[in-house]
Amino acid sequence: MSKTIIGGHDRRPGVWVYGILIAVLLGSAFPIWWSFLIGSQDAAALNKNGMLWIPGGNFIANAATVIDSIPFWNALGNSIIVSTAVSASVVLFSTLAGYAFAKLKFRGREGLLIFVIATMAVPTQLGIVPLFIIMSKLGWTGSLWAVIAPAMVTAFGVFWMTQYLRDALPDELIEAVRMDGASMILSFWHIGLPAARPAAAMLALFTFIGTWTNFFWPFIVLGPGNPTLPVALQQLQAAFYVDYSLVLAGVVLSIIPLILVFVFLGKQLVAGIMQGAVKG
Repeated sequence: MSKTIIGGHDRRPGVWVYGILIAVLLGSAFPIWWSFLIGSQDAAALNKNGMLWIPGGNFIANAATVIDSIPFWNALGNSIIVSTAVSASVVLFSTLAGYAFAKLKFRGREGLLIFVIATMAVPTQLGIVPLFIIMSKLGWTGSLWAVIAPAMVTAFGVFWMTQYLRDALPDELIEAVRMDGASMILSFWHIGLPAARPAAAMLALFTFIGTWTNFFWPFIVLGPGNPTLPVALQQLQAAFYVDYSLVLAGVVLSIIPLILVFVFLGKQLVAGIMQGAVKG
C-alpha cells in the first residue's frame, strides 16, 4: 500500500486516529440506538425488567400508536415545509450579506459586522415576548409563517459566509467581472454564489437540523392543531404518566428524515467541501 510522505514523515493516519473516529461515531450513534431500544419495548417490559439491551418486537406497534395518537403526518409536513423554507432563506440571505461584508467596501462595514456577531450573544428567550406580540398583531399566531419569518436569516450564517468568502473568492476575479460590465448582482450570482457553494451546503445542513429539532418557539406560537413534529411528540406525554416506549418510538420516527438527508446528501456535501478546500 502506498504511503504519502511529506517532509520525510509518513502522513497516513495512525491507529489512534481511527480509534478516535470510531469512538466519536459510537458516541454519536448511541443515543439513537438507546431510543430505538426503549421504543421497541412495551411499558410493561420496561417497568418489570428495566432497560433491556436487546431490541424488543414492539417498535412497529409503538410507531403505529404514535401515528394514530398525534397529528403525525400534518406535523411531518409542517416540519418539512418550515425546515426547507428556513434553510433556503438563511443560505440565500446569509450568502448575500457575507458577500457584501467580505468583498464590498462601504462605510461602517466592520462595525456593522461586529454588531451582527454580537447579537449571537443575546439569549433567544429574551426576545420571545416581543416577538410573540409582533406575531399576534400580524395575525400569524398558529401559522407556519410565525416560525419561518423570524428565522429567515441568522447572525451565525452571516458570519459563516463572510469568513468563507473572504478567503475563497479572489478580489481580482470580482474586479475582472465588473470590468466586463457585470453589475454587482450579476457578479454575485455568477461568481460569488458558485464560490460559496461548499460553505452554503454545510450552512443549509446545520440550519435544516436546527430548525427540524427546534421546540421552544414553535411550541409557543403554534397551536396544537398545526404543530411541527417535535411539538406534536410532546402530546404523547400525559399529565401524570409518561409511556417512554411510545415517546422514544416517536423520537426515532422524527430522526428518520434527518438520517435520510445524510444518506442522500452526504456524498454531495463531502464532495462540495473537498472541492472548496482544493480551490482554496
